[in-house]
Amino acid sequence: MSYIRIPKERIAVLIGRGGSIKRDIERRSKCELVIDDGFVEILGEGMDAWITRDIVQAIARGFNPEIALRLFNDGYSFEMIRLDDFVHSEKDMIRKRGRVIGKGGKAQRVIGDLTETYISVYGKTIGIIGTYEGVHLAKEAVLRLLNGARHASVYRFLENARGEGL
Repeated sequence: MSYIRIPKERIAVLIGRGGSIKRDIERRSKCELVIDDGFVEILGEGMDAWITRDIVQAIARGFNPEIALRLFNDGYSFEMIRLDDFVHSEKDMIRKRGRVIGKGGKAQRVIGDLTETYISVYGKTIGIIGTYEGVHLAKEAVLRLLNGARHASVYRFLENARGEGL
């Protein structure tokens, strides 16, 4: 059993139209989701509960449920980076979030395309969903941006990594 906080504006997304998303998660994971006042309790055991926790957390952090449900597929993983670890003020938070998103969403899109991952910047977190290798590379790219690397050097790193088959 585990508990996950979920922003109130994301509860409807987790439930889905007529409860369809919640039912689908419960059916596929053999876990029960109990949603109450900004918290989700996951009743289940083992790997099913672990995957369900990641799916609920991904939806809570801004992912479309269709993308989050890919975590049921073998070889897919979810990684979350907390911006609190990289900032000292609200102004710094906005700047760092902006570096990861890029002008018109370009940085977020390029990193996602080069690593074949999905990236969500939501509140004080950055979420990544994709294959294990893709998530590892995307996380490294995001961490480099958060630590001040130039966008061009991060893109070059990803292109080189992709060319080496990593």
